[in-house]
Amino acid sequence: MRKGHIFLALLLLLLCSCATLSPVFEQPQVSLSSIRMLPSDGVLPQFEIGLHVINPNRVPLKLFGLSYEVELEGHRVLTGVASELPLIGAYGEGDVLLRATPDLFSTIGLFTELLNQPREQFNYNFSARLDVGKLLPKISVEKSGLISFPVKNR
Repeated sequence: MRKGHIFLALLLLLLCSCATLSPVFEQPQVSLSSIRMLPSDGVLPQFEIGLHVINPNRVPLKLFGLSYEVELEGHRVLTGVASELPLIGAYGEGDVLLRATPDLFSTIGLFTELLNQPREQFNYNFSARLDVGKLLPKISVEKSGLISFPVKNR
């Protein structure tokens, strides 16, 4: 009977020591740093979306991928994914730039609204999910605000 207690105590000690050796992962901070319209030769404009990532951990942060969505005035105009993302160093920070072109059919409602009421400022909602590995939860980011696109005089 005593051997069973010793074995159990050793097993508990081993489990506790392993728990203290495992790194504690602190959730990285992700902020929307920019969203702007790029010059375009085509019918549809192109957008550049900037994210700033801060890694408060002692190990580098490998971003495996991300998915994102942008709404303007309640209309989903941009959706996409990215997989070639930078490694964010331990206790470091870095920027991720996404390039997106809207889907014409999903923005028809917005274009119709703009034809009836042209304006320079738009309400936007941005959401993204960053994949940092199988063992860690995805990082969700949601931002909203106003964005300006100057109307050109013709």
